[in-house]
Amino acid sequence: KRPKDEVSTLMRLMVKSLQNETDELHNNKIKIVAIGDLKSLPQIVQDELKSAMEKTANNDKMILNLALSYSGRWELVEAIKNISKQVLENKLNPDEITEETITNNLLTSGMKDPDLLIRTSGEFRISNFLLWQLAYSEIFITDVLWPDFRCKNLLEAIQDYQKRERRFGLVSEQLSNSNSVQNAKNHSKQAV
Repeated sequence: KRPKDEVSTLMRLMVKSLQNETDELHNNKIKIVAIGDLKSLPQIVQDELKSAMEKTANNDKMILNLALSYSGRWELVEAIKNISKQVLENKLNPDEITEETITNNLLTSGMKDPDLLIRTSGEFRISNFLLWQLAYSEIFITDVLWPDFRCKNLLEAIQDYQKRERRFGLVSEQLSNSNSVQNAKNHSKQAV
């Protein structure tokens, strides 16, 4: 957990950013989506966030996903609770629980898994972030701190990513025998 004073500063920054940036995001047809334990946020943050999400709800050019009061472990616990409830209500047979069942009960249900995680500040960890969704994501690590991360740093990460062979849990030989990356994605569900 972050120190209380850091969280307070981040919450003030969130309110200010939502107030200052929502109109521009809306004008550019960008939809704001938030995941996490949003009810635990200060009421003013909840109100500004709700207003921003409602204003941009029908935008379809891009999506800005905000992970607020979020932890990957918490998200998995919530998904397991939802699945358990479905089993208890006889809406789901335990033998029918699959990876797709779990994916569909995550906060990111309906969103594409990240292709690339950019890790700033030289950290070699994912910090409890999108634990399920990052299973086959590529990771780019840079020593640049996030406040200093600029377009040139993003381009560097994208160029590095473009050189990679996406294997989705397969080895290169299996991938070369596949018809496409989509086949690799499908095969990854069977990979150990």
